[in-house]
Amino acid sequence: MSTSRGIGLDRERWRILVWMCLLITANQLGFGAIVPVVPLFAEQFGVSQSAIGLTIAVFGLARFLVSVPASRIADQYGRRNALAIGGIITVVGTVLCAVAPNFGFFLAARFVAGAGASFVLTGGQIVLADISNSQNRGRVMAIYQGVFLVTVGAGAFPGGWLAENVSLEAPFWVSAALASVVTVLAWFLVPETRQYARTAMAKVVAGPRSSRSQLATVIAAPGFLLISLIGFVTVAARTGALFNVIPLFAEDEIGLGADQIGIGLGMVSIIGLIFVYPSGLLVDRFGRKAIIVPSTIFSAAAMLLFGLATSFEFYLFASIVWSTASGISGATPAAYAADIAPPGMTAPAMGLFRAISDSGYVVGPLVLGAIADATSSVTALRVTSAMLLIAGLLFAIRAPESLKREPRDQPDLGAAALRETSPPAT
Repeated sequence: MSTSRGIGLDRERWRILVWMCLLITANQLGFGAIVPVVPLFAEQFGVSQSAIGLTIAVFGLARFLVSVPASRIADQYGRRNALAIGGIITVVGTVLCAVAPNFGFFLAARFVAGAGASFVLTGGQIVLADISNSQNRGRVMAIYQGVFLVTVGAGAFPGGWLAENVSLEAPFWVSAALASVVTVLAWFLVPETRQYARTAMAKVVAGPRSSRSQLATVIAAPGFLLISLIGFVTVAARTGALFNVIPLFAEDEIGLGADQIGIGLGMVSIIGLIFVYPSGLLVDRFGRKAIIVPSTIFSAAAMLLFGLATSFEFYLFASIVWSTASGISGATPAAYAADIAPPGMTAPAMGLFRAISDSGYVVGPLVLGAIADATSSVTALRVTSAMLLIAGLLFAIRAPESLKREPRDQPDLGAAALRETSPPAT
């Protein structure tokens, strides 16, 4: 069986990866288009910064609540079905955002859109975990994450332009159209990967099968709670600071327009793309901790720089620093979570990891928005920096390395191990 050079994927798994990259391209272009717009759209209803943070938090609340059920649906009914359901729900939620007549309606619509996003993102990570193993997971997820980053950044540019030159509703309509493309790709073109997980489960002689016992087993895995903490603080920083505090800080304190804010947020993803695949190579060679720890500490430093910005140029510089940290980290936390998943429990592990991480989507915007209202945006950014620093140091001290190293006399695991778990041809 032929394999893709440098990644260790056979032809079928490589094809799956390509389709998933196309699917996440459509999804993240739509998401990126509304990132610089959501706080400004909410602001037109005349609400406080804490309430504006709620528009981001409610999106995260939906992701938090739906991640585990989405993983169960992916396990029982297939990954493709979970992805397609997510696309449909996202279309509905995003259209409702565009036509929202008041703040309460807008919040409800954001919740619906968040539920759709949870299906897509959880299903996508399960698919990647299905087709990879510990020896090539960093590179596989780095390719996917690279596409993820560049497309969300590319979406921010036209999203900001449409908000500035057409209307604040226009980016939502574009996002809804792209979500419909996600549905079509998932239902008709993305191959099903559930059979790979079933092959792994068949090798387990005895193991917990109920949802509660599976989740308890996942939580007990060494390092799971620590990597979930990394996911939580990273998501809280991105959604609470980058998506909420920083756009309003840039508009009110620096005097930037929506298009300039969109450029900075776009650079976060595009510059990060430079580092994401080299990060995947390094993480497969030297281990997950060697990437997770410094990138988390680097992110803490970036938050401090945003608080010091006084001009568009300084704002761009801080965006580049943050994007470097994001690019270095890449999909390494997700790779770590997949590494330590008990055999046959990839879907529950990834679903729970996403749920805990996405709780940062709820806590971050609410807490940091409240801090910004009570004190200042700069104080909120300093608190964000402290959270990242503490989480990075705890992970450095307590978390085990998850990379399973093979003996030197064994053949290339990238191809060999995947062949062993390949389902019979049909």
